Amino acid sequence: MTTINGATLIARNLKQQGVQYMFGIVGFPVVPIAIAAQREGMTYIGMRNEQAASYAAQAAGYLTGRPQACLVVSGPGVIHALAGLANAQSNCWPMILLGGASAAYQDGMGAFQEERQVLAATPFCKYAHRVESAKRIPFYVEQAIRTSLYGRPGAVYLDLPDDVILQKIEEQDVREVATIPAELPRPQAMPENVEAALDVLESAQRPLVVVGKGMAWSRAEAEVRQFIERTQVPFLASPMGKGVVDDNHPLSVGAARTLALKEADVILLLGARLNWIMHFGSPQRFSKNVRIVQLDLLAEQISHNVPAEVALVGDGKAILGQLNDSLENRQWFYPEDTEWRVALKEKAEENQAAIQPMIDDDAIPMNYYRALKDVREWMPDDAIIVSEGANTMDIGRTQLPNNRARARLDAGSYGTMGVGLGFAIAAAVVHPDRPVVAVEGDSGFGFSGMEVETACRYKLPIKIVVLNNGGIGVGTDKLPEDKPMLPMSLTPGARYDKMMAAFGGKGLFVTDPAELRAALDEAMAFSGPALVNVLIHPQAGRKPQQFSWHS
Repeated sequence: MTTINGATLIARNLKQQGVQYMFGIVGFPVVPIAIAAQREGMTYIGMRNEQAASYAAQAAGYLTGRPQACLVVSGPGVIHALAGLANAQSNCWPMILLGGASAAYQDGMGAFQEERQVLAATPFCKYAHRVESAKRIPFYVEQAIRTSLYGRPGAVYLDLPDDVILQKIEEQDVREVATIPAELPRPQAMPENVEAALDVLESAQRPLVVVGKGMAWSRAEAEVRQFIERTQVPFLASPMGKGVVDDNHPLSVGAARTLALKEADVILLLGARLNWIMHFGSPQRFSKNVRIVQLDLLAEQISHNVPAEVALVGDGKAILGQLNDSLENRQWFYPEDTEWRVALKEKAEENQAAIQPMIDDDAIPMNYYRALKDVREWMPDDAIIVSEGANTMDIGRTQLPNNRARARLDAGSYGTMGVGLGFAIAAAVVHPDRPVVAVEGDSGFGFSGMEVETACRYKLPIKIVVLNNGGIGVGTDKLPEDKPMLPMSLTPGARYDKMMAAFGGKGLFVTDPAELRAALDEAMAFSGPALVNVLIHPQAGRKPQQFSWHS
């Protein structure tokens, strides 16, 4: 009779359920799982920090549409990776965290790295369970992956004791489980609600569509674009909803965001939430009497913070298909010469004029807008943009457009700093045929900067641009010698480029805007990872009176 161990069963069942990638850091007791994963044909990427590994796994899950795995050791390894569970859960991205654990027979004895890991993980995920026997591994893997994927996607955790990982059982005793299908159910809205939604939108004088990352997740970009083109309603994208419809589309009102939200009388909310990113739908930033038509996969999300007049509960791609079909029986569309569309266009032009002097400013050190001008012109059309930082990310959201769905990965709903390098590595692994550009603030880069070694080790051609102002938000050009250092201070002019070069990548340091484009081109021409370290004026920031995302 043939025997099989727990590690092989784990890897084999993950592969069966569509897990292609595993990111992690090995040690006791999970080394056998990583080796088994490679033997089963999965791609294993060894990271330098469990947080970065967990961020990579969830980004890969979002990009592939299936949960991907993060593998960590017991105790501190699991605790470090909880950051990724929480971020995935907040972003509604699928991932599975696999945590090693001390042998079950040592529970309560003070075993090596013993921790109550299931208890610790439970608040940050949809599902958490300990595997008590190798025979039950297929059951738990299927249940975890299905829970991560079905309904609103999110994070799951499996606790894997050492004795279960090493346990050998007869193959004939392994109970087979069903394979979760590649195509998930796509629930539709009630037909009467579809018609009611269009009735409300048609009655609007100042309609607005808000496109969230839920539409990117559901692969609804073709349907959303058809709807926008057919109705001619102006749209605003959430940070990671950017690219579902091209940011450069004439109906995009991202450049007039404040006016669009404040004055819209009807908002069609597509896979977006009225959370802090959308100012909770509060009367300070939205019309007091705004009418909401809300599409969401989760029924419990309907009317969150602002009552929805019409609810469309179900899959974004399916429901947009319903809306488009219903539009065939209607003559309605929103003309270009309406007062609303004219006002939005004029406001966008006014806002662009306000920042144009900063874009054209060749002063040394640079401001963010001037640096991002060259980055924007240099960025390949099909690039996946990863971004984090305070000013770097916020200004980058306005200055670095997307024309494809799932082509922007940033701090997201949880506002997490440190995601950048993990996200970039995942994007490069999942999409080796596309450029991956990480635009990082120096503070954000510092959270996971050691992952440049991972990029170099795997020869991932990630291009990193660090906008270096020497601080968190506000920087400094000199550290004090005779008084306390400001809490937001970082080392001025830190040479992050030399860090990249030390591991075999290309590092470039830029202080003069006249030299930036040439440095970016040199980085892109380099076959491996490259980092362009751009010195930014320590007091540079956003345009005057621009509101914070959380205001």
